[in-house]
Amino acid sequence: MKSDTEIADSTVLEEIDTIARKAGIPVENLFHYGPYIAKVPLKLIDDHKAKKSHLILVTAITATKAGVGKTTVSIGLGMGLNHIGKKAIIALREPSLGPCFGIKGGATGGGYAQVLPPERINLHFTGDFHAITSAHNLIAAQLDNYIFQNRAEGSGLKNILWRRVMDMNDRSLRQIVTGLGGLNNGIPTEAGFDITPASEIMAILCLSKDMEDMEQRIGRIVVAHRYNGEPFTVNDLGITGPVLALLRDAIEPNLVQTTEHNPVLVHGGPFANIAHGCNSIMATSMALKLGDYVVTEAGFGADLGAEKFLDIKCRKMDVQPDVVVIVATVRALKYNGGVAKADLGAENLEALEKGLPNLLRHIENITTVFGLPAVVAINRFPTDTEAELQLIYDKCKELGVHVALSEVWGKGSEGGKALAEEVVRLAEANTAKLQYSYDVNDSIMDKINAIVTKVYHGAGVDYALAAKKEIKRLEELGYDKLPICMAKTQYSFSDTPTLLGAPEDFRVTISKVKVSAGAGFVVVYTGDIMTM
Repeated sequence: MKSDTEIADSTVLEEIDTIARKAGIPVENLFHYGPYIAKVPLKLIDDHKAKKSHLILVTAITATKAGVGKTTVSIGLGMGLNHIGKKAIIALREPSLGPCFGIKGGATGGGYAQVLPPERINLHFTGDFHAITSAHNLIAAQLDNYIFQNRAEGSGLKNILWRRVMDMNDRSLRQIVTGLGGLNNGIPTEAGFDITPASEIMAILCLSKDMEDMEQRIGRIVVAHRYNGEPFTVNDLGITGPVLALLRDAIEPNLVQTTEHNPVLVHGGPFANIAHGCNSIMATSMALKLGDYVVTEAGFGADLGAEKFLDIKCRKMDVQPDVVVIVATVRALKYNGGVAKADLGAENLEALEKGLPNLLRHIENITTVFGLPAVVAINRFPTDTEAELQLIYDKCKELGVHVALSEVWGKGSEGGKALAEEVVRLAEANTAKLQYSYDVNDSIMDKINAIVTKVYHGAGVDYALAAKKEIKRLEELGYDKLPICMAKTQYSFSDTPTLLGAPEDFRVTISKVKVSAGAGFVVVYTGDIMTM
């Protein structure tokens, strides 16, 4: 059996101009990054007539260290839809270098369901992450300079909120002190680094509809508070234009191809556990103009990425998915049933049945809380037994839930045909209306409580004193009507990573709250979640 790398290396890529023609993109509009990658201008969103396209969201059960394969299934589903005669465009996030050199590895799918060229996409790609990192750190540098230049008058700033970012995992930089070595090096300040996918600039890029919208959002970023409590913004620093200039090329979506030469738009890469976890609105909007079906994914489990996709991104775009695909694996369900990672290859029906409530809860959230049609995609692994697969089918059938086997890793589009046909059937029959999990006009605490009790199925919420004070401040400043972006472990419905399956009667602790005024949401930190 060939490895992912061997399959990618043996695939003869088509010129990106050929891929663009398949998508309906005029090749004269492309900005080429070599023969197989190109930037696509935003004007194509407006150049095409409005059309009714089917938006398909791919999400998953709770993440495990054994993997679930959501991106692979997303790519394979898009390939499968093209295989059965539908014009499908895939819209994905960009990989972060941190996980690429960490536990996750690449983020371009696997087997015969990959986006190519993987080494270029995983390593630097078109430089979008570097541009976001530079734009973010320009703000940090100018903020430090503002404090330094106004030191005689005390600068007038009380709370400094803006940290630096880098696209790499580095625990030593989480909490640091800057400005050491004398006055010429600035004023000593406690500071720190987050990873680039957690940057508010990343969220802004992914939630902006165009360059003008992005400029306004950048200007609204709150970087500090004055002594009277008023926000101090990027506009107050006077550097909105320079920050925007660094993002001039990053704002445009990237065009690549699958192993079967289908068009893929890859753009933006916020994490779903510490940010909103979806690719850019611009790429999704462009795909909806170009394709009859658009397959996109949201990070980690449905309690994280899908919740934010629906409550934040869909609210902003005024769209909704026609179908939600929930990816599950026998291995991940057995892990949720208490089996050690090393033993997941052995048949264990008892553990599988114990882990199944995790899948059933995600299904319930999509169909009942959000009111959308769902289909379970079982991402098959070679070690799965027929008895284990049948058990999942039987349990889902008891609830009237649609199930399809995905074998795209080993078979490409042919292995995604059954899932594609089920998605088409549900999408064309869909009349459901998206129900948000909370009313955006509710109080901040009411919105947090709605997510915890309705989506996580927790018993309630506890607040650290600092979080309570910040919520009060945000309400006084008028930020209380923004959506909520929960920062929570990806390994559990709760804020405790070891609480697997479908836990009940737990409480979620809110440790910190901050506004991302440019992105347009309030970030709520739970438990011990880290941003680097």
